[in-house]
Amino acid sequence: MKSFLEWFKAGTKVKRWIFLIVVGITLVCYAFAQVLTCDTINIKDIIGKIIITFVIGFVAIIVGIIFIQKRNLEILIEANDVNSEKRKNAKVNIKSLIFNRKVYDEGPKIVVIGGGEGLNTVIRGLKKYTNNITAIVTMSDYGEDPSRSREMLETLPMEDIKGSISALSEQEKLMSKLMNFNFKDDRLKDLNFGDIYMLAMSEIYDNVPEAIRKSTEVLNITGQVLPVTLDEIKICAELTDGTTIERKSNILKVVSEKIETINRVYISPSNCRPAPGVLEAISKAEAIIIGPRKFVHKCYSKFAC
Repeated sequence: MKSFLEWFKAGTKVKRWIFLIVVGITLVCYAFAQVLTCDTINIKDIIGKIIITFVIGFVAIIVGIIFIQKRNLEILIEANDVNSEKRKNAKVNIKSLIFNRKVYDEGPKIVVIGGGEGLNTVIRGLKKYTNNITAIVTMSDYGEDPSRSREMLETLPMEDIKGSISALSEQEKLMSKLMNFNFKDDRLKDLNFGDIYMLAMSEIYDNVPEAIRKSTEVLNITGQVLPVTLDEIKICAELTDGTTIERKSNILKVVSEKIETINRVYISPSNCRPAPGVLEAISKAEAIIIGPRKFVHKCYSKFAC
């Protein structure tokens, strides 16, 4: 109701066009009423007045609709242009006229499980419809060699965590650049800002899941990000000839060389413990979406057919 009343404040400049539309409807209705109620029709006097009244009313309705739509578009542009002088000097909360944030805050509780670009693609779309998104993200390098930054800082693999934080951010491109920024200065050479930030949060809270949760609050992103597990895991593949591949980067290579199809893809160990908050988020979810990793989808579609 409060958002609706915002439309009638002085700064919106829409009341005049609403009034014009109402006047137009009144004149059109009056013209029709004259036709229906008059006993005799004098072509020169009555019909002339009726036609003029109807035309004026019809034109008023059309002009009112055109200009109210024009004003709506102006409000939408001003709401998205934070540098606009009109936006800065607005007497009303322009954004509240178009965007009712309460709708998003009360949106469905959605849990998205996965990692990599597959997960991030899903949550980029979902954040436009609800703020209640929980991204349960893989936190492992799957047996791959850690980056130079990780080796120096001795941190856990946070690449997918950082990617999901960026995807949930309102300024996604800027957040992505920040999280993936590698210092070039000799004193910090090869260190990654995202790794340093996550390490600092982990030491402040002495708890990795809590540090990630607090990071989403500090960075003011939509929803929250949780690691699926804190246990070190590897992606493994079993081929139809019984060969087991325990390193993700070797799967495509070995499958191509042996010309064998993949019997199954699994994680090792299979009894990983869920991180704190994961089961609670799933139990409260109204919808659960699986966002597959791009690698797994590509590998499966190419070799498992």
